[in-house]
Amino acid sequence: MYANNSSTTNIQSWFIPFDIINIICLILVIILAFIFLFIIIFDKTCHTVPMILIANSCLAELVLAIDLFWMAIFTLDNDRKQQQYEDLFCVFRGYITYVACFTQNYSYFLQAIYRYLTIVYPSRLFWQSKRVQIFLIILSWIIAFICVFPHLFTGRIIYQVDDQMCQMSLELSFITVYNVVLLYLIPMNGTILIYFKLVRYVKEMSKNVTPANTLLRVERELKMIRRIVILVSMLITFGLTYAIFIFMSFFTQPPKYHFRIAYIFVNVSLVFILIALFKFTDPIKTSLMKITNRRPNVVIALLT
Repeated sequence: MYANNSSTTNIQSWFIPFDIINIICLILVIILAFIFLFIIIFDKTCHTVPMILIANSCLAELVLAIDLFWMAIFTLDNDRKQQQYEDLFCVFRGYITYVACFTQNYSYFLQAIYRYLTIVYPSRLFWQSKRVQIFLIILSWIIAFICVFPHLFTGRIIYQVDDQMCQMSLELSFITVYNVVLLYLIPMNGTILIYFKLVRYVKEMSKNVTPANTLLRVERELKMIRRIVILVSMLITFGLTYAIFIFMSFFTQPPKYHFRIAYIFVNVSLVFILIALFKFTDPIKTSLMKITNRRPNVVIALLT
């Protein structure tokens, strides 16, 4: 079906309930991401390098959630009308999905690299500076748009009639392997590898004569990267369904409606990731506590 053509199609009874669940989850993610970014931008105590990197992760989650929300609205509309219809922005939404996934995964990788530098090379302040980290963030977004070009210009992102969305067909091909390696394997395995290297490094430090304050600082940084690994592990866990379908596509045809099934897990995972990000980020929690504590005081002042 092309942009200006549509035809009727049969839908399953679970389509619309799943569409609504997707939309609710994505609305929650968009609200939470906006709140986190608002706090980081306007609270001066959050204007640090670690918080800039966290803001980048929040921005990536926000872009991904907005794109998936747009996709979910389009899917719901087609399911409600029982039609096959590809609008003008369908391929664009698919393209942005892969771009946002790239920036999301590499944002956690950048956080892990920064923690590695602060632990192993604490005296190399240039690489830990705001300018360098902001440059790396901007570079990661530019690379994301460039690296996903092959998906777009080879015509691999197409309208999937059964799933009512534009995605790259799952099959054994160079683009599929390229997508898996570049968007998922490199950043996620890289983050986990950095964590295990730092665990070994801290163990070696504890065996040697190390000042207590240095050891405490290193253990604090290791705790932060452990939290990053937890977030990445959540991505891997909720994305396992999608990974299974990709692996199946190398040998046989994935089950019908595989994208619908996979994306319900992805959308739910974004809610848990934002909640975990809030729990792990003390400056954001502190800022929210200040805001919530300020309101009762204002009300009391007005009443008196």
